[in-house]
Amino acid sequence: MNLRAKKQLAANTLGVGKGRIIFVNERLEEIKEAITKQDMRNLQKDGAIIIREVKGRSKNVNKGKRRHIGKVRRKVNTRKQDYVIMTRKLRKVLAEKKSKGELDIKEIKELRKKIRNKMFRSKAHLKEYIGGSKNENTKKKKKRK
Repeated sequence: MNLRAKKQLAANTLGVGKGRIIFVNERLEEIKEAITKQDMRNLQKDGAIIIREVKGRSKNVNKGKRRHIGKVRRKVNTRKQDYVIMTRKLRKVLAEKKSKGELDIKEIKELRKKIRNKMFRSKAHLKEYIGGSKNENTKKKKKRK
């Protein structure tokens, strides 16, 4: 009697290799009649199918995750992406101010240099700086007259 297919079905069902499956000789007739995965599970519960323990040291030692060169996942450095997003946002603000005529070309050039050097941490910071520098410029112009 050839039970190779039954052994393979039991191995797949129980999640072990074929070499670890042992059929109890007294219950071979029941095993021969089993055709579904549920039948195999029931037979294992009843003791007709035994799962052999793993041989050797591997059952005792948990090897853990292997870290080789190909397996290391590096943390993605998002600093550059953050810089690009912030720079584009701030330059867009400058373009809007320029189109409205609130800033002249000289001021825009200076502000673009400062944006590039990461002087501003947010759009609000840039707007606050522009508002403050405008007040200073108007004060200077009034004093000169």
